[in-house]
Amino acid sequence: MNNTREVEVVVIGAGQAGLSSAYHLRRTGFEPERDFVVLDHSPGPGGAWQFRWPSLTYGKVHGMHALPGMELTGADPARPSSEVITEYFAAYEHTFDLRVRRPVDVRAVREGKGGRLLVETSDGTWSTRALINATGTWDRPFWPRYPGQETFRGRQLHTAQYPGPEAFAGQRVVVVGGGASGTQHLLEIAEYAAATTWVTRRPPVFREGPFTEEYGRAAVALVEERVRQGLPPKSVVSVTGLPLNDAIRQGIEDGVLDRQPMFDRITVNGVAWKDGRQLEADVILWATGFRAAIDHLAPLRLREPGGGIRVEDTRAVADPRIHLVGYGPSASTIGANRAGRAAVRDIRRLLAEERAIAA
Repeated sequence: MNNTREVEVVVIGAGQAGLSSAYHLRRTGFEPERDFVVLDHSPGPGGAWQFRWPSLTYGKVHGMHALPGMELTGADPARPSSEVITEYFAAYEHTFDLRVRRPVDVRAVREGKGGRLLVETSDGTWSTRALINATGTWDRPFWPRYPGQETFRGRQLHTAQYPGPEAFAGQRVVVVGGGASGTQHLLEIAEYAAATTWVTRRPPVFREGPFTEEYGRAAVALVEERVRQGLPPKSVVSVTGLPLNDAIRQGIEDGVLDRQPMFDRITVNGVAWKDGRQLEADVILWATGFRAAIDHLAPLRLREPGGGIRVEDTRAVADPRIHLVGYGPSASTIGANRAGRAAVRDIRRLLAEERAIAA
């Protein structure tokens, strides 16, 4: 039986970027299920936020911008962000009748007939004229490899599996990574653990003073230049550095944020450096970031020799039918909002040109 269904646009992912895109499609006359469909592999609304650890309360979330057309108001800062934002996304989907299909796993996107793309999923195949990929990074945690890693008798986990600080009570914990997650984990875990050690490949960069709009634009421009060159995108945070707020200052003063250089190998009981120093540990927590979840696009051969996909605005340079929203410079919440609007504007133009040629 041929269960291929046709739409004008398929949106993959229902996090901030996907919902923003769906909103702008709806707002400009596209009907859900008839003209476009949103596919999300998560069990419920909330994007990656639904998987965040309980101790990450809404009050600790920095730079969470509301989705277009509906503000997030009255949220209790003491509640877990996973609850607050999941409820907000669920209300958003309902308010704008976005009809997100879930759980649907997208397995591959391939070239179809007549200039269409085929989106192969666990819920059948969709034929579409344009694709908005909004899959983010949460599903691709990055695990560095180090000699001896497989021999370690303790526990290794990634930020994506972080259960909260209480799980590390009385343990000796090594936290790897110089980003925001690593410092947040350390500051929390230090109150419960027997000992913590912070290691990073490069010395951390702390940013003093306000994060101005001009500074933000400059940081985004640096990330944008990488994706223009077809290089894998870096996070905006990796460019901006860590804000030197009161909690960070206190962590430095207390010795919790006393950065050590990256170890060279992992031992049965801990980690070791080339200079002979060894450290015993019960846990290695890899706060080493994420990579773009775009493997399902592999059949289209969009990757450049540098390892990334060349993107202008949100459009894949190699294929104007495909837009990557929430990728590289648009990975922030405000960036995802703007990128969703830009992608829909481009797609409307593309479809109008196709209709004009067909007429």
